[in-house]
Amino acid sequence: MTTTTLLEPTIMTTAAMNIWDVYWGLRVEQCPCDVHFVEWLEEEGITGKRIYHFGSGGHHYVGIRCAEPELDCTVLSITASPKEYDAFVKLATGNPTITRTYSAYFGDIYTSNARLLPRFDIVTLFHACEFRTEANDAYGALTDREVIDLFTDQTDAGGYLMFYTGSFAYATAEPIIADWAKTAPVEEVATFKTLRVFRKIV
Repeated sequence: MTTTTLLEPTIMTTAAMNIWDVYWGLRVEQCPCDVHFVEWLEEEGITGKRIYHFGSGGHHYVGIRCAEPELDCTVLSITASPKEYDAFVKLATGNPTITRTYSAYFGDIYTSNARLLPRFDIVTLFHACEFRTEANDAYGALTDREVIDLFTDQTDAGGYLMFYTGSFAYATAEPIIADWAKTAPVEEVATFKTLRVFRKIV
């Protein structure tokens, strides 16, 4: 009789993940992008869309609001904050029906892999350039431009990619966005409060 032993995975790591060791509550006066995004959906009458949201916040506002019948969108959100992910686990445990339309996962957006991602109608990249540091370089993470390109590829034609002009890193992000807009199959179609809205054209 043979005994099977379960072995730990032998994945080589060169550095610890660059996490965001902060819990961000809903502070609209400091960072209104999530609220402005939901207001944009409402004003445009957009419903039933597949959304990727970069930066859930501990409030998970976008996922909660988009689950409402008036919007009826599905949201996949990423957070690099263990505390914000714990808040999602608490939310889902207390309100399991929200997991029909909203899921948040813990990870580094700069290690995103298209093979793990579905297709999207809307991608919010509100926190571009805020989080990428030399710590990400240590494990071969993507650049901000590579992340934008990856999520452009994951967005269906006619879908939207959005950026937040109030970000503390927007001055760094703006030239990257400008270069991307010149070469990617997108057109800028609107500004809404603090948001820039691009549509994917093919």
